[in-house]
Amino acid sequence: MKKRLRELAERSYRGNCYTFTDFLSLAELSCYYEMERELSFAGEMVSGGSEGRERCMIRFGNPGELGYEQDFPIVCLRIRPLMKKFAEDLTHRDFLGALMNLGIERGTLGDIILQEKEAFLFCKEIIAPYIMENLTRVKHTSVLCEVTEEIPVEGEAELKDINIQIASERIDGVIAKVYKLSRSDSAALFLQKRIFVNGRQCENNSHMLKDGDQISVRGYGRFIYAGGRGLSKKGKLNALIQIYGG
Repeated sequence: MKKRLRELAERSYRGNCYTFTDFLSLAELSCYYEMERELSFAGEMVSGGSEGRERCMIRFGNPGELGYEQDFPIVCLRIRPLMKKFAEDLTHRDFLGALMNLGIERGTLGDIILQEKEAFLFCKEIIAPYIMENLTRVKHTSVLCEVTEEIPVEGEAELKDINIQIASERIDGVIAKVYKLSRSDSAALFLQKRIFVNGRQCENNSHMLKDGDQISVRGYGRFIYAGGRGLSKKGKLNALIQIYGG
């Protein structure tokens, strides 16, 4: 991954042009963040199609030096049931599985946002026509795919607020409380490199969270740490957690 990033950065710099990665996973993006300073000569930028995306592309190229701007080759597809009344309650896995069954490479696909019985898919511009033509069914539900300019914003419909009580804002304790794990099970997730904070891999289980931090726990989900809300009578910190897809 690091070799590929260097190659794209150098190609952009030497060829005076923009270069783009595929959509990268959190682990792959973590490689980029480790070498962000090393690649800064190429003027890099990260985007997943809208704010708060997990899977993102990296663009190399400095608009000031190149003299022009080039958008990320990302489009958003709306996938909706032909008959919403009779549509199944489809999951993220259902939509992703249907896409993978079309023989599409994972690197061409970004995040999938679920809203009611619809899904919004960020994907590479080049693969969008193929998806629109061939994705006609997800499980037993017939669907229609179309490009949309109304990029969805993750909001109250997708976020579930929960209140927890914690001894401190230490990340392993917060994760244990959110997902009902023991502290030892929570700590093991850091050794397994399954924790990401604001897109960066976190191996320090004593890391202190700040208001607005986005935490991803591979295999469990992701949430926003919305900060403390005062102390309980027993001296515990009341904290607000916003869970995606809750």
